[in-house]
Amino acid sequence: MRAGQGAARVPDLRVTTQDPPVTDQLPPDRSQAILEAAKQVGAILKRAGHKFALAGSVAVYAHGGSGTLQHDADFCVLPEEAEAVAGSLRSAGLTVRVPPEDWLVKTTCLGQDVDIIFELAHRPVTVDLLARAEELPVDSVHMPVLSATDLLVNLSTAFSEHHCDFGAVLPVARSLREKVDWREVRRSCGDEPMPAAFLYLLERLHVIGPDQERERR
Repeated sequence: MRAGQGAARVPDLRVTTQDPPVTDQLPPDRSQAILEAAKQVGAILKRAGHKFALAGSVAVYAHGGSGTLQHDADFCVLPEEAEAVAGSLRSAGLTVRVPPEDWLVKTTCLGQDVDIIFELAHRPVTVDLLARAEELPVDSVHMPVLSATDLLVNLSTAFSEHHCDFGAVLPVARSLREKVDWREVRRSCGDEPMPAAFLYLLERLHVIGPDQERERR
């Protein structure tokens, strides 16, 4: 999941050199491996009592979308809880890495990358965002998952002149369209040209209805 620069910054996260523990054999396919990693990390965060929400392709899966997962697992946490979250992951035997980007930290679980994100599409993760998360089963583990509306807001607002892959987000919009408040997506995206172009494409493909506010003008 893409994110941008913002005001919130992660305070003094230390990188451990400890390697991840050797665990059970990985599932035979990549999607199942990512799913198992998400379950493990979600369980760690739940046990530690952190406020968080699952994001990215695993969140889409939890809402009933595609079971073909992409790249890694993503979790959203509050910027001010970054150090505590990193400490819980280290206590569970995972390595925490601080990349050059200052809106996330990374770990590896069961051989899969896991991103711990503090900003989504140029916006810091907030208490309100996490409060809107839904408690959903992720395979056998229940955990908070970003709402379908927030998932589409973040995917849409991440579009820019340098990143505008409508084809990757179109299947998500199709699969979750009945669960999304599209008026809120339009309101959150404002008049930004790339999100507006994507929403217009969804209209032309009859994924969503027309913008009634635009038609009244």
